[in-house]
Amino acid sequence: MSAKTTKKIPPAPEQKGTTAIIRQLVKDLNCTSKDQASNEKKIKVLELLSVRHKEEIVASALLNFCDSEELKPFQAELIKMHTHLERNGKKMIILFDGRDASGKGGTIRAVTRYMNAKGYRVEALGKPTEEQRTELHMKRYIERFPHAGEIVLFDRSWYNRAMVEPVMGFCTDEQYKRFLHKVTTYEESFIQDAGKTILIKLYFSVTKEEQARRFERRKNDPLRQWKLSEVDLQAQELWNEFTEKKKVLLQKTHTKTTPWWIVRSDNKHLARLETMKLILNSVRYLGRSRTLNFSPNSEIVIPGDKELRIMLKQEKEFGVPLS
Repeated sequence: MSAKTTKKIPPAPEQKGTTAIIRQLVKDLNCTSKDQASNEKKIKVLELLSVRHKEEIVASALLNFCDSEELKPFQAELIKMHTHLERNGKKMIILFDGRDASGKGGTIRAVTRYMNAKGYRVEALGKPTEEQRTELHMKRYIERFPHAGEIVLFDRSWYNRAMVEPVMGFCTDEQYKRFLHKVTTYEESFIQDAGKTILIKLYFSVTKEEQARRFERRKNDPLRQWKLSEVDLQAQELWNEFTEKKKVLLQKTHTKTTPWWIVRSDNKHLARLETMKLILNSVRYLGRSRTLNFSPNSEIVIPGDKELRIMLKQEKEFGVPLS
């Protein structure tokens, strides 16, 4: 009887990226060695990888580990802060708005990773129903506001009416202008409600080149393809239109009581770290660490009025704002 033959797996090609190479090797091993144990397949992959790719894997793992460790002390502080909110019956609303593919969802996951799931909610509202279209725009968001001691994080907020909706034609020009005129009055009313509600408005800003790179990754990654939406597919083409709406947003809705914070998010790790600092600096709470550096990085976090000045300067120099 002839010995059982198996298809030989070719060595890893040098020109591909490390992640793509590993994915292909695992796929090939699954096709040719279905009865092979998982650990044996891992050993086989290691044998086929070049020294360079092994070094890249180690370097990447170390960087990810260091990033994760750097966040953990601040994630522990968020737990302390949340306990303070519960004890004092305070509420917190955090708005995560900004460009598509700017890292809002990943930052929300980092912020809430170790929090008590009973004490926070992430709200990502879809398209309004026909009935909701006939109601006050803010109503469906207000219905999801926090209870005493709770934090609600909006993955895109009522400010869709100031950015996505007018650019994409999802609202009328009259609705857009009326929203800009009234929104800060609404916000001030629930902030001043016995001083119990804390509102943090975050705008995540990514460069056009980095956004294009992230879109390309979404297109080619089956685990990320669901993220591509109708708006995403047009975001690059409509870049200047979204930029103009951002400028008007800051002109009309950045106030001393309800300020915007711009988070530069090309570097996802730094964006997450600085977002945690912003949240922690919004509340005075017992047990705050005396050894951590809570000072914001001025290259990552920019107050809304300063960002507006930058945009107006760019507009004067280049004809259009760039950010």
